[in-house]
Amino acid sequence: MDAMEAILTRRSIRAYTEEAVTDEQVETLLRAAMAAPSAGNAQSWTFMVIRDRELLDAVPTVHPYAKMTPQAPLAILVCGDVSAEKYPGFWVQDCSAAVENLLLAAHATGLGAVWTGIYPDASRVEGFRRLFSLPEHIIPLALVPLGHPKEHKEQADRFNPDKIKRDRWS
Repeated sequence: MDAMEAILTRRSIRAYTEEAVTDEQVETLLRAAMAAPSAGNAQSWTFMVIRDRELLDAVPTVHPYAKMTPQAPLAILVCGDVSAEKYPGFWVQDCSAAVENLLLAAHATGLGAVWTGIYPDASRVEGFRRLFSLPEHIIPLALVPLGHPKEHKEQADRFNPDKIKRDRWS
């Protein structure tokens, strides 16, 4: 699948088969995530691969929109490491770029995934801190449940020329 096809056909997948995701597949996804650009090339991200069924089952208790996680064979928690920042505050952009790369790589390799946002919702951040014993300098940005897709979604054309301004606002 070429890059434009992956970008234009990727959809949020919330239903997964029971088929396992291999360690090799996970490494491919993490390599893609870590290939994302970052401010000052600081790479102020860290990733937690979660396969523990008890932890996956507990996620909806701290994130109301992550109800698909108990059915996922795994999830990747994408976090900012503020101790690694070169430019304070840019960890959000760094990690967001990494999440998008991860989502595109999942789709391009035949997996399904969904971005469930954590930061900046304080209750979600604290819930994930407690559930995964995160240190203070690690801030959870997003959880990406993933697996082999059990659902198929048609391509959505989201191009909207009304959202485009040229040179000046008016």
